[in-house]
Amino acid sequence: MESLRRLIARILDVPEASITDEASPETIPSWDSFNGLMMVAELEKNFKVKFTISEVMSVTKVADIRVALKRHGVDDSIM
Repeated sequence: MESLRRLIARILDVPEASITDEASPETIPSWDSFNGLMMVAELEKNFKVKFTISEVMSVTKVADIRVALKRHGVDDSIM
């Protein structure tokens, strides 16, 4: 299972160190709508969860992704 930071960095093609809880489409230029959808698909596959549309639409930064994963029972230790 890929870590959350590694997965997001790979999809957005940025250094893993740039993925902080505050990282967002405003701070990472490659975080566009297409890569956002790719991220959703990879997160669901990697963490074996299924997000609702409202969860997807409410994400504004990496911290929001962590909250959504926790709601689905994903343990912090594997993020």
